[in-house]
Amino acid sequence: MNATERQLPVIAIVGPTGSGKSDLAIELALALGGECINADSMQFYRGMDIGTAKVSTDEMRGIPHHLLDIMGVREEASVAVFQQQARDLFDEISSRGKYPILVGGSGLYVRAALDVLEFPETDASVRARLEGELKERGRGVLLSRLKEVDPESASRVKDDRRLVRALEVHEVTGRPFSSFMPQREYVRPTVQVGLNGDRAQLHERLHARVVKMAERGLLKEVEELEPVGLREGKTASKALGYAQFLKVLDSERGLLPESENYTVEQAIDDTTVATRQFARRQITWFNADPRVNWLDWNDPEKLEKAIDLTKSFTPVE
Repeated sequence: MNATERQLPVIAIVGPTGSGKSDLAIELALALGGECINADSMQFYRGMDIGTAKVSTDEMRGIPHHLLDIMGVREEASVAVFQQQARDLFDEISSRGKYPILVGGSGLYVRAALDVLEFPETDASVRARLEGELKERGRGVLLSRLKEVDPESASRVKDDRRLVRALEVHEVTGRPFSSFMPQREYVRPTVQVGLNGDRAQLHERLHARVVKMAERGLLKEVEELEPVGLREGKTASKALGYAQFLKVLDSERGLLPESENYTVEQAIDDTTVATRQFARRQITWFNADPRVNWLDWNDPEKLEKAIDLTKSFTPVE
């Protein structure tokens, strides 16, 4: 790592959906000289633009944006792959004398990029055998085995998928799954800036945002993504708004019972509720990290404050 890279910290803009993270990231990039790296897992997908509030070329204002539109909707995102991609970009952008600006609300992806976090190996054959054993012998047998080799993970697993994964990791690596838990330790100098505000106002913003998405043509976007595999995508098909508007298409095609007629208005309401719930989980996730510097999205001086926070992390020569 050269001197230029050491001088420039990574800036991470985090917080709930609808809080203005993308706008602040672009303003920071313009003010400081930076490039944005997407950390919203749903914005990886090509064609999922309206429903993910993906920034348009005009909105980017000439700022390079990385890791947008890198996957088809049938593909499944990998946190481990993202981690390497993001860290490579940190080095590449820093080497050009620019600030790497990570922006997004997918908490695990943010942690994977910023913190010491090791991903254990996988083995499909071991997993398949354990899944077969789970089906034949039941959860209790596997849970008892996990309690012997990794009691910490055994006390945490809430579902069968995680139970199998914990046993797989132990069998493949010889280490307990709990030993791979992330530490709050940055891999390189970083400043995290969080955006948040009044909860009632956030709810209003999220509802207005979903309404605007519908007006901009979310239903048409979903219909156009269907032939290229939106329904088959394990992740993409469950994205906020996309699952609900797929149901609208089913209703319009007469594929639902008449008693379950589902309209665009209902999809807007359900998407709003789901988005509010998601925002609440994001706030809980990022609030748990004491290193986040919170700013109010309504603060007229939030850009200046974010700049000051960033400069305070830059070593003085």
